[in-house]
Amino acid sequence: MKIEQFYNKAYTWILQTGPSVLLGIGVLIAGFWLIRILSRYLTARMYKRNIDPSLAPFLLSLAVTTLRILLIVSVMQIIGIQMTVFAALIGAIGVAAGLALSGTLQNFTSGVLILILKPFHVGDNIVAQGQEGTVTAIKIFYTIVTTYDNRTVVIPNSKLSNEVILNVSASGNRRLDVELKFTNAIEFATVKQIVNDVLDRAQNALKVPARRIGISSIEPDGYKVMVNVWLDAHGFVDTKMEIQEKIMEALKTSGLKLPGMG
Repeated sequence: MKIEQFYNKAYTWILQTGPSVLLGIGVLIAGFWLIRILSRYLTARMYKRNIDPSLAPFLLSLAVTTLRILLIVSVMQIIGIQMTVFAALIGAIGVAAGLALSGTLQNFTSGVLILILKPFHVGDNIVAQGQEGTVTAIKIFYTIVTTYDNRTVVIPNSKLSNEVILNVSASGNRRLDVELKFTNAIEFATVKQIVNDVLDRAQNALKVPARRIGISSIEPDGYKVMVNVWLDAHGFVDTKMEIQEKIMEALKTSGLKLPGMG
């Protein structure tokens, strides 16, 4: 008697829920198949649009994972599984995780924005958080900058997205400003000719934009000369020191002396 009751209940349950279970299984299989096709399509589109290699796998993984979760939840609804407890549990976990990882999530969001908006690229020279150097890697949570004295600086991406970044190599060139002071006994035309000769011989001094050499200020004991010359942004510091050294040597060789020079 009990076995007959069990079979009757089982038969009734199969009749009531069987179609829903079969439909759910069908939707699950079809959904995973469509997600696989969509994943291939997104991969191809990201490749064509030259999405940053550091960002593309993450975005693809995020999209696929989100679609799979939505598919599983939808299948559970079709089968008839109550989602109230699951929803409350997921909500509680989400709140706790959000509070615990607020800083990490901020770095993550900032990293995605940096990789999408591209305020700087790997290889650019930037000034950020009081550090100046070359960007060697852009990660999801942080950016690595190697300073000119070979220190490795790891900067959280939230600091880079919320504060000022000076990209000194984005334009490809930088202007070197050198100010020199002379007594009134020294002719400006002579100084200008000497400096022009040095810059003409400097291999890394750019011809375009045009350089400028002029008197920046006049003082009771002399005047100041401002030299503006454009250099390649990469190797700027080395070229700057070389040009300044050559100018000093040329002035000494010609017999001109800057105030304080022996």
